[in-house]
Amino acid sequence: MSLEEMEKAKAPWGEVTLVGVGRLGLRTALTLMQAHRGGPKRITAIDEQKISPDDLIFRTMGARVGDYKVRFLEKLAGPGYSKEIVGIPKFISDKNLDLIRGDVVCIEMAGGDTLPLTAKIIKHAQKNGASTISTMGVFGIGNVAVQVSDIDNADPLNPIVKHLKNTGIHNHVLVGTGKLIRDWEPVIPPVLDRVSLAISSEILKLLEQRK
Repeated sequence: MSLEEMEKAKAPWGEVTLVGVGRLGLRTALTLMQAHRGGPKRITAIDEQKISPDDLIFRTMGARVGDYKVRFLEKLAGPGYSKEIVGIPKFISDKNLDLIRGDVVCIEMAGGDTLPLTAKIIKHAQKNGASTISTMGVFGIGNVAVQVSDIDNADPLNPIVKHLKNTGIHNHVLVGTGKLIRDWEPVIPPVLDRVSLAISSEILKLLEQRK
């Protein structure tokens, strides 16, 4: 294979939809956006949240309090950026699941009881032929292990795993520490970095498998 042919084979391909662009989702989006010689051609980010004073990771990158998080991603890309970055400033609900599209759908929603909606998103995405991935806990400190597992092989005692399996979810990738809000540990940036790296890596693997 010639160098030109190898370069063409490394061209960005496919679409990833990110549902939730908080502290974890932003990290995942940035990794995928900065993937060189490959990665997704289009990234769709769906989230109606606005940047708050506590969103330091956004603010240290120049974001303004009150701006939509997904619009900030579009602004980072800017004119002439090689990948297509589409921000949709809406919360996903039963009424707008059709906003979800693409080859890989990643769900990184935080706060409240998001599991029923996560299950609906997964089913909708899989019905349309997409591969799916979501989190199973991001709490923890130090060298807490980050696990990657197909749902059928994940810890059945984890409440996230249990709920999704009880709603009939299969062929779905779960990534996380397994530690939840019930545990004493907080959420800290270095652990989010490692969870995001694992998620981004799995997204890229799923994209490659779908070529």
